[in-house]
Amino acid sequence: MRRFILTLSVLGALLPSASGAQSYPTQPIKLIVPFAAGGPSDVLARSFTPKLGESLGQPIILENKPGAGGNLAAEYVANAKPDGHTLFLMMVGTQAINETLYKKLNYNLVKDFSPVSLIASSSLMLVANPSVPVKTVAELIAYDKANPGKISFGSSGAGTPLHLAGELFNTQAGTSILHVPYKGAAPALTDVLGGQIQTAIVGTPAALPYVKSGKLTALGVTSLKRSATEPEIPAISETLPKFEVELVYAIVAPANTPKAIIDKLNAQLISTLNSPEVKNQLNSKGFEVITSTPNHLGDYIKSEVAKWRPIVKKSGVTAD
Repeated sequence: MRRFILTLSVLGALLPSASGAQSYPTQPIKLIVPFAAGGPSDVLARSFTPKLGESLGQPIILENKPGAGGNLAAEYVANAKPDGHTLFLMMVGTQAINETLYKKLNYNLVKDFSPVSLIASSSLMLVANPSVPVKTVAELIAYDKANPGKISFGSSGAGTPLHLAGELFNTQAGTSILHVPYKGAAPALTDVLGGQIQTAIVGTPAALPYVKSGKLTALGVTSLKRSATEPEIPAISETLPKFEVELVYAIVAPANTPKAIIDKLNAQLISTLNSPEVKNQLNSKGFEVITSTPNHLGDYIKSEVAKWRPIVKKSGVTAD
């Protein structure tokens, strides 16, 4: 009899969690975007969240929290209630870089989040103002070497993947293109459009409309191969064979979010992202859909921290 009572008590302890997961979500879900409206992360979020909200039965409200290279948003989510109603659209490379770049963080990337799924990747694009007399990567390299100090590139900030992509370019090409950091990719894009800087490395989805309208010259994408949706734009690796930088996005929740909720979110995300409607929309904006199990995402985050740590240290860039 005692064993029977004990069994019932254990089952009773488990039932609230299970029933909670079945009823989840019970209110609108906040998706925290770590950069300003109009940037690649924001474009990505607005492309899939309406349909994801429909499938979950609750609207998903986007909340842009830019600042400190994504750290303000990350800290906010790390401290949120772990009930699945606050999620973080993480740019994995940026947050992995921040683990080494910043002297002190008020969260731990590995310990303070519950991974849900990878969602998409996109390349960066090296673009130039049309007034710059170059049309290709090779011409840019030659022009910089013939005119030292005359070419600069803008990025979304010191120590970001966009900045480190430019430093990688300088290292492999033997160039000395000057880095000009901005507080986000959008202002860098604005200044290269206006001619205040000559070139910029920005997200492909953000740059594409200006390339197509002739307001910017696309010199190359940072993926190892050309984009399947924009095959006319060369890959930088065609000139610099070892060059490759991609942005990878994921959804995570606060640590200790119940596994049943994580599994439900994972299943709905995968279904939504692979629906023809959403997939075609993301492809047209320069994103490639990629999904994963929560465990795979957790392993990937750890590997990214390990990958970027020596690169950040070699760059000599630090942040408070």
